[in-house]
This record gives sequence, C-alpha cells and structure tokens, in this order.
Amino acid sequence: MSTPLDNLIRTLSRLPGLGRRSAERAALALVRRPETLLDDLVLALQQARQSIRCCERCGAFATVDTNPCALCTDPSRDDTLLCVVEEPADILSLERSGGFRGRYHALLGKLSPARQTGPAELRLQALATRVAEGQVREVLLALSTDMEGDATAGFIAEMLRPRGVRVTRLAFGLPADSGVGYSDALTLKRAIGGRMDV
Repeated sequence: MSTPLDNLIRTLSRLPGLGRRSAERAALALVRRPETLLDDLVLALQQARQSIRCCERCGAFATVDTNPCALCTDPSRDDTLLCVVEEPADILSLERSGGFRGRYHALLGKLSPARQTGPAELRLQALATRVAEGQVREVLLALSTDMEGDATAGFIAEMLRPRGVRVTRLAFGLPADSGVGYSDALTLKRAIGGRMDV
C-alpha cells in the first residue's frame, strides 16, 4: 500500500525534468516545511487550476479574465506576421528573446504517428481560419527540427500554399557562443545549407 509521501513523489516525478530522485528530494523538502513550502505550493496550484487557460485566439497561456491574451490584444504588434509554435511554452521562449513582434499561434502539439497525433488533434483549422481573415502576409514556422517537426512544417506549408501567404521557417545554424567542433553533423549540415552573405 502506498503512503501519501509515495503518492507525492510519484506525482512529482511525472513532471518534465524531474526524475525519481529529484522528485523525492522535492517531496521531502515540501513535507519538511509544510507551512512555508507545501501550503504555498497548494495555493499556487489551486489558483493556476482555476484561472490559467489557453488563449482562445493564439493558444498562449492566459487567465480566464484576459482571454484573448495580452499578446493578441497588443496594438503595437504586427498583424501581418504570424509565428506558429508547437506549445504555449515556446511562445514564452520567443518573447524572452525579444526578437519577434508579430502574433502567435500554438498548435498544441505536432504531427506524430507514434503518439497518434494527426491534423485533427492540432489547432490547424484555427490557423487556416486566421490566415483566411486576410491580414497575415507571412507565417513563420518555429517548430522542432526533428522528423515530426519537419513533417508538421511540410503539412502546414502545403495547407497554406493556396492561400498566397509566404511560409518561412526559423533559420538553422550554430548556437551562439558555440563552435563547429561542438556541433552535431545535422546542425552543421543545416548551417551550411542556410549560410548567408557577410
């Protein structure tokens, strides 16, 4: 029979980036000081459960009372440029970079036969609808560079081709502060293919 501590460890270990040992350390820290850590965590989780949703327009994280989200209602953003990402967390990463000032569209996944994720499970119809509204001139695909991300990018490009919008993809290349000797063969191949004039 499992104890409440076992259940807590098992639940925490299902979180990304937390293996069994890390989950165990986190659980022990929580139960050791319930009034300072555990109570705050329980309250934060309850608030998140009640108020955080995905934006009905772009799929980013939003609160119930700000839907559509601040990114969708910000008048200073470029309505002609739409960045397609796999997950809402990708939007957070792109926003931290400060390099994108257009709108976003989260698919909430990518095409994956292994996970039985087809076009119907993704927000592809909502993407087509947004493009059909006529303001979007370019769709930037900021998807994974794995086989499933490539398949999703190809599917979207084919889907949008008749709509007359430009479909682009993030450049491939070497990470900042890195060198050729530290890069894998596929990254180097894509960096060579995506080279530009200096």
